[in-house]
Amino acid sequence: MNEKQRHRFLPALAAAFALSACVTTGEVEPLAPGEKPAIDTDEAGLWLQSEKAEKAIRESGRVVTDPELNAYVKDIVCKLEPEYCKDIRLYIVNTPGMNAFMSPSGAMFVWTGTLLRFENEAQLAHLLGHELAHYRLRHRLKKWREMRATSDGLAFFTVATAGVGLFPLTIAGGLAAADSLSSFSRETEREADDIGFERMVAAGYDPQEVVRFWEMTVNEEAESNRVAPSVFFSTHPQSDERQEAIRKRIEELGELSDSLVVGREQYIAQTSRFRRAWLEQEVKYSDFGRSLVVIEQLLEKDPEAGDLYFAKGEILWRRDEEGDLESAADAYAEAVSRVDYPLQAHRSLGLVFWELERKGEAASAFETYLAVSPDADDHLIIRSYIDQLK
Repeated sequence: MNEKQRHRFLPALAAAFALSACVTTGEVEPLAPGEKPAIDTDEAGLWLQSEKAEKAIRESGRVVTDPELNAYVKDIVCKLEPEYCKDIRLYIVNTPGMNAFMSPSGAMFVWTGTLLRFENEAQLAHLLGHELAHYRLRHRLKKWREMRATSDGLAFFTVATAGVGLFPLTIAGGLAAADSLSSFSRETEREADDIGFERMVAAGYDPQEVVRFWEMTVNEEAESNRVAPSVFFSTHPQSDERQEAIRKRIEELGELSDSLVVGREQYIAQTSRFRRAWLEQEVKYSDFGRSLVVIEQLLEKDPEAGDLYFAKGEILWRRDEEGDLESAADAYAEAVSRVDYPLQAHRSLGLVFWELERKGEAASAFETYLAVSPDADDHLIIRSYIDQLK
């Protein structure tokens, strides 16, 4: 939509809401590559609102601009849907938690919390394929029209002009009203699952990683300390049902080729340099149960990772339930026994020991921290702690 069209849009939007049923009801055909809605349709209004939200996210300062990581994820998108590759605008957003989604107009958003959780490229391909299916099948347009059909005109117009369309993400601002549009029916989700699975297999990825993906997410959600489920889980079919459906699809494929792509090495090579920052976001997310599951699952594949043990200690320390201080001390001790770990693990270990009234060990941990980080900004404070402990 060019600038001239944008200036013409508001009166066209009002006209679109008054369109006859033949324009805004009936079957919604899949979106063709390069296709854009006519300016006098309700779909054009949906696109305009989603583009407003996209602009707000793009200018929020929370979009990851690293060209290599963006190129890597976009390449997966293009493998899954090569005909639509040019239509997709990718945004990797610095946000903890699990989610990825697409706007009706072709903006794809992937949270860094999602990239933290995955073990390999095949798992990411599964999620991206699912979201691309929503886009290609125009599922948000279907939801938009369903809402109009079941709402009074004023309520619909209020939501339509509030910047919705569309994203279960609050950083763009003013999107709380989009909740009713951010979810899909179970039938629609299953349709996206099926199409996404087909695209993933066609691109050469190992579908068995989808089962692993759902095992991970089921475990994570079960331990969440949040009352309401995350957007990703709340709008989808039951996870055990989903796992069973995937297993049946895999059985239907018969014997699988040995050359199917898992892509763990490539995935780790592209994401490992960001992991500490993403772990820090996860710690601040304060969904302690879920985050601990994430850490334990990552440790299964990377048991010598000092940054993971450090993050585990930080989460346990903040949760502060019975026995957590002792467990946090154990996690920090594990962290500092590794070759590559955050040096502040010594400081955290000292603070936890101090809380546990293990003053000699606290002083020793603080002294080690100063030895390995002599120029730390807090070195004077830590020195005063040592003096108090002695």
